[in-house]
Amino acid sequence: MVSVTIDGRTIQVEENTRILDAARIAGVNIPTLCYWEGLNEIGACRVCVVEVEGYQKLFTACNNTVADGMVIHTNSKKARQTRRNNVELILSEHNSNCATCIRSGNCTLQDIARDLNIHDLPFEKKVPEKKQEGNFPLVRDYSKCIKCMRCVQVCDKIQASNVWDVINVGAKTTVDVREVYRLEDSQCALCGQCITHCPVGALHERDDVDKVLDAISDQDKITVVQIAPSIRTAWGEPFGLKPQDATVERLCQALKMMGVDYVFDTNFTADLTIMEEGSEFLDRLAHKDEAKFPMFTSCCPGWVRFVKSHYPEFVDNLSTAKSPQQMFGAVAKSYFAEKLGVEAKKIYSISIMPCLAKKHECAIPAMSDACGEQDVDVVLTTREVDRLIACHHIVPADIPEKELDSPFGIGSGAGNIFGATGGVMEAALRTAYAIVAGKNPDPDAFRDVRGMDGWKEKTFDLNGTPLRVAVANGLGNADKLLTAIKEGKANYDFVEIMACPGGCVGGGGQPIHDKEWRAPERADWLYTQDQNMALRFSHENPSVQQVYAEYFEKPLGHMSHHLLHTNHHDWKIPGE
Repeated sequence: MVSVTIDGRTIQVEENTRILDAARIAGVNIPTLCYWEGLNEIGACRVCVVEVEGYQKLFTACNNTVADGMVIHTNSKKARQTRRNNVELILSEHNSNCATCIRSGNCTLQDIARDLNIHDLPFEKKVPEKKQEGNFPLVRDYSKCIKCMRCVQVCDKIQASNVWDVINVGAKTTVDVREVYRLEDSQCALCGQCITHCPVGALHERDDVDKVLDAISDQDKITVVQIAPSIRTAWGEPFGLKPQDATVERLCQALKMMGVDYVFDTNFTADLTIMEEGSEFLDRLAHKDEAKFPMFTSCCPGWVRFVKSHYPEFVDNLSTAKSPQQMFGAVAKSYFAEKLGVEAKKIYSISIMPCLAKKHECAIPAMSDACGEQDVDVVLTTREVDRLIACHHIVPADIPEKELDSPFGIGSGAGNIFGATGGVMEAALRTAYAIVAGKNPDPDAFRDVRGMDGWKEKTFDLNGTPLRVAVANGLGNADKLLTAIKEGKANYDFVEIMACPGGCVGGGGQPIHDKEWRAPERADWLYTQDQNMALRFSHENPSVQQVYAEYFEKPLGHMSHHLLHTNHHDWKIPGE
């Protein structure tokens, strides 16, 4: 232990404690901008500078440690003025049109500038003019980048995708896409983690809110919305709603107030996915000599993009089942259109997802099986649906709940936990066991695949057959797992992978809370909901049973194969 004095308060802390952490222990807040604990501790922005007695230079608090007897002043005139000058320099190269910025009100740079009482700039404004072209789901605004390096670090260290890099030198130093000229030409997985880690508006999703507004206003369109399981609780965070109040039913009411015609639950097609994917897995087990193992889940389009670009030799290991989003789009423009007695093209299919990769997925030409047009017309992230609510001046806390529409408003607890890492695996095992054993297992029999560990593995007894499974979340962990399989160091039958840390609850389209990772709390709530649901098995969902009886006949049947499955070789990504 060493003794340090911070702003007049003497405390004892462990040797090699960072100044930033020691200050927190002393109850002193030092502002940070580029810093992200465990990920980006490089002092790039120099906002956290402090004055240490006996030294002429200032110290960055995020990457310098205390020493015994050190006397630190975090807000001395010298530290405060230097901090202010550093922020003014950053602002001189930053597009500060905050009123039209997508991160206005949720921007760390904006908060720091306000706290430092900065109202004008003493430096000449020189904002980068380069603009991104195209219609890619991930948008890079060069005029707002502050070179904090967070996007580079999360893409390299956490997601193993290596899309971003520091380019040029001196005054021209900036962050840009690596190895190619355009972001659209990169092997980006579209996980969106660079967005949730960016402290400003330099990275954001392509905004499709106006498309939805136009569709709602179009009397010739029947708007059909599906809500993903991971949206639960998360959508209410910017409005200050407690998890128990941010229900899918309250979101349904908000959408109905806007004029949406039908609101359904993606949990329905999560259950449908289990029927198809689970049956496919059992079929592979029955023909093990002909099939490729392990079988990988295919619910996450970010993961599918990653494996196609980084490990193409494993593409045939992917389940051919479409994601729940795409299954829903296909059902909406076939079975549901027939139920309504309308042409499929009158249906305008909208999905609310926690993810940017879903925006790409719905536009893949191979995802147009129902009527020759996109099965899902537009995808909104959680952040976008929150902006949609705000632009209608709806106060969610003041509106009642409304039951979702029939027949696709019913989902099981198994479908509900799809939003958390391990949830797809657990849901699949519940139904696979029931099919093999002829009876339901304990719904929590496979709970060992839960949790936020990056790579989990377990062997289960599937009614006398040992089943080796693995679950990975975050593409960095997926990279390690695939390398182990490739090198023969790991051997599994069934593997679930989600691109985002924590699964969809930690998706790149979820509400942003700077330096916070809320996936664990969101996942816990999904499991709590599952625990309290009367229906906890996908195969017992009456809506799923109905759609098979009336339309698909059986899992892996002719119609389900046409509408609910896909060929992952039918489309390419750059470099494939």
